[in-house]
Amino acid sequence: MSAPRPRPGTPPPAPENRLPPGQVPTRKWPVLHYGEVPRFDAATWDFQVYGEVEEELRFGWEEWRALPTEERAGDIHCVTGWSRLDNLWRGVPVRELLRRARPGPAARFVLLRASGGWTANLPLEAFDRDDNLFATHHDGEPLAPEHGGPVRAVIPHLYFWKSAKWLRAVELLAEDRPGFWERGGYHMRGDPWQSERFGDPFPDD
Repeated sequence: MSAPRPRPGTPPPAPENRLPPGQVPTRKWPVLHYGEVPRFDAATWDFQVYGEVEEELRFGWEEWRALPTEERAGDIHCVTGWSRLDNLWRGVPVRELLRRARPGPAARFVLLRASGGWTANLPLEAFDRDDNLFATHHDGEPLAPEHGGPVRAVIPHLYFWKSAKWLRAVELLAEDRPGFWERGGYHMRGDPWQSERFGDPFPDD
């Protein structure tokens, strides 16, 4: 006898070892961001990697589309308390661009830069992982603008605010620099398994 199908809107079953503390599973993908969704223009869009690197990179949209892509499966853990399990992403592996840019000896941190001035920070060692992507597709479909399309970071082992939407650049740094949400009091690291949701607000420069 087959198992009953879940009713629409009911959360998926989740083994405890896949849910960080304080998280609740959901089948939905809530849309959360501050401000308006940026307009995408393929003629003017570009993507850069710069800072503490041996080779700075810049791609237009057609050049970006020609880069090698891979698929990764992973879970989303939002700082607001929901988790969406078993997502399938397709995009350019983070390590592909790091290989091309060749981080310099001083590089220890990364600042993700997105359209609209949004930023998110993380250590280079947390960025340089095989499961991290510059995603363009989710569950077989192009990434919707409200979810960060055409390109967003996917850093699945950290809270999802670190997976910056509308990504346009990666800056490699010698010293850590807080991103937008981190300046407002979100944690500088954001490990969901350690419940690193909030820290002390970062003082303005």
